[in-house]
Amino acid sequence: MDDRVFMDAEIRPNRSLSERGFIILICIITVLNCCSAAVFLSVGATLIPIFLGADVLAIAVAFMVSFAAGRQIERVLVTDRAVQVIRETPRWRQVVWESPTAFTRVSVRTEEDDRAVDVRLALSNRDAPVAAALNPTERAEFARALDDAIRKARSARW
Repeated sequence: MDDRVFMDAEIRPNRSLSERGFIILICIITVLNCCSAAVFLSVGATLIPIFLGADVLAIAVAFMVSFAAGRQIERVLVTDRAVQVIRETPRWRQVVWESPTAFTRVSVRTEEDDRAVDVRLALSNRDAPVAAALNPTERAEFARALDDAIRKARSARW
């Protein structure tokens, strides 16, 4: 018997800079650092270009780490039997939370202006964060939709 799916949400982190934008940005930084290096070399400061090169390398590595984190997907699946949270990248897939739908609850911690700061799935004394990549408004909407999907899945079982 196939489980009925009540929610299959895919959460992807938002990145404001595309890979093409990154290439343009790193080219501009490289050109500016090369011009600065030429000025420093002309006055005899021979070690400064090494630090400028390390600066470009550090910026490139930071963006590469950010792009790798941006490829991680969080999938939330609610069926009539179970709630699952799965983290995926192009290379691996890992189930980080699995619990029976009947006993799973959604807990939301909010700030004073009703912005959702933290959304968690809870079961007994265990809990797991979910939808951390969303902004507070989207997180609150997601928490309501997740809670609604769990309630519908529970009522479908009975």
